[in-house]
Amino acid sequence: MATHLVRIEDDVEIKQRLVAERARLRKIAGLDAQDHFHRPVERAFTAEERSQVTILFGGFTWKHEDLIRAVFQGCGYRCEKLPVPNVAAFQTGKEFGNNGQCNPTYFTVGNLVQYLQFMEKEGIPRQKILDNYVFFTAGSCGPCRFGMYEAEYRFALKNAGFDGFRVLLFKDSDGIKAASGEPGLKFTIDFGFGMLNAMHLGDVFNDLIYQVRPFEVNKGDTDRIFREAVDGLCEDLRNRKSFEIEERAPAWLKPKFKNNKILRNTANVFGKWHEHMWGKDYLNALDNARKKMDTIELDRTKVKPVVKITGEFWAQITEGDGNFHMFDFLEREGAQVVVEPIATWVAYLMYQAKAHAIAKWPVNRPHRTPEWYEVKKQLANYLGLHKKLWGIGFGEKAWNFFYHRTIKHLGGITHHLVPQTELAELAHPFYNQFARGGEGHLEVGKNVYYTVHHLCHMVLALKPFGCMPSSQSDGVQSAVVNKFKDMIFLPIETSGEGEVNAHSRVQMALGEAKVKAKTEFEQCLKQTGKSMNEIREYIAEHPELRRPFYHVPHREGVAGTAAQFILHVSERMDKSTRLWKRSRVPGITIPKAA
Repeated sequence: MATHLVRIEDDVEIKQRLVAERARLRKIAGLDAQDHFHRPVERAFTAEERSQVTILFGGFTWKHEDLIRAVFQGCGYRCEKLPVPNVAAFQTGKEFGNNGQCNPTYFTVGNLVQYLQFMEKEGIPRQKILDNYVFFTAGSCGPCRFGMYEAEYRFALKNAGFDGFRVLLFKDSDGIKAASGEPGLKFTIDFGFGMLNAMHLGDVFNDLIYQVRPFEVNKGDTDRIFREAVDGLCEDLRNRKSFEIEERAPAWLKPKFKNNKILRNTANVFGKWHEHMWGKDYLNALDNARKKMDTIELDRTKVKPVVKITGEFWAQITEGDGNFHMFDFLEREGAQVVVEPIATWVAYLMYQAKAHAIAKWPVNRPHRTPEWYEVKKQLANYLGLHKKLWGIGFGEKAWNFFYHRTIKHLGGITHHLVPQTELAELAHPFYNQFARGGEGHLEVGKNVYYTVHHLCHMVLALKPFGCMPSSQSDGVQSAVVNKFKDMIFLPIETSGEGEVNAHSRVQMALGEAKVKAKTEFEQCLKQTGKSMNEIREYIAEHPELRRPFYHVPHREGVAGTAAQFILHVSERMDKSTRLWKRSRVPGITIPKAA
């Protein structure tokens, strides 16, 4: 009996010690603190501040940023774009930010801190900077660190002495919509359609400049003329007069619109939509931009490997130290770059929203599978899913329509958006479309798509160091490369350092792509049965062949611009010869072209 009591006492003592030790460890870890972390509520940006607060933003190409700034300014906001982030900004971000972040965070917040420090050195008091400037950026969530960027920005700003500087997200209401009164940043019809135009114009201009510049005859013409064209479109976006039905309507209709708010707002929505998309001023601005760009003289007979850029969103868009100036480097090495439009990312998000809605429907539907006679329940199930799919489907069609409409009005030679369904199907054997993070299956899908359709000689994936979603993609790409033996795929991790090593790796892969492009060109030239001198003489006699917006049809199985071009010129030469021979036959007259 005594032994049994001793055992009980020992068990009680052990349990007491365990409880005490657990309490000690929780105290060390701070788990017993009563004050739990709450996301800080941002100081509101109100309508009264619009005239004095400047919105700062950045992270896109200069084309996108100039056009976006023009839309902000046209809607009555003070707005400035930040400089292109450099290595010094990266080091500043590492100095004031947390360890282990990926370089988009370091470059972005370091660039912002540098800009604020510059303003302070110029004599602007710190409190005035906190009161009169805000940073506008993207906000999101997900399995990678992008969901934590906002908190990291605030943490680094606090460490740099700018505690309380406002970071506004366009996905949230905090800080943008005040608790009472009108928000400082108001999402109006004019602002929405203006931003839609700015994003699409930025994408198309970015695509155009990389199609034209590698083949320019007079070095520097492309950059100069594109700058003038973008400036002209910025003027239109900045100075465009807002459509108001009360001003445009006939005199006899104005009282009806003035007294009926619903009728007035409805008419204004459709009027603003038409003005932004089909307005005479906007279309004239597009036409003027196209005419300016069409004055650049090109020589498309230069043999250049086509390099498709994929990878993480920020790394594949930025044009500075953030991706080792990779686009400039590729062009200096003799390549033609195919950039990725932001529009593809938006189309991907809509496609994923639709796919997830379908996948989750068995759980989310209002009724379990009804019997055949339960018509109301069947209808409720059907409408519950399809209302959402119809809405997303309309958004997809509208997005694609307006993007391709912009392409049409700016020469019609830039790349159309790749069908998201096809990208998912091509990636599916290697990467499940429901595996979230970064660009998900897009990196794999685009690699396969551009290879099997012979749209490039090499795929270069740019991503930040330690990017979790891109690391997953890179692991999958080894299986992709094993299946497609002729594929040239190279992933490059970017950071503030390692530029020489990255450029060296790209040079080695680019060497293979150059051999591939040259072999392809020689085969196409042999197929024409003509010499290069004959082809060049014909080009010299037909100046339209040296214009940027001359359309060269794509041939299956041929990736290079020069190879495509000489095949087309050869066909034109053959056609001209046949017409000339027919005109020599007695009794046959070939009419002159109008």
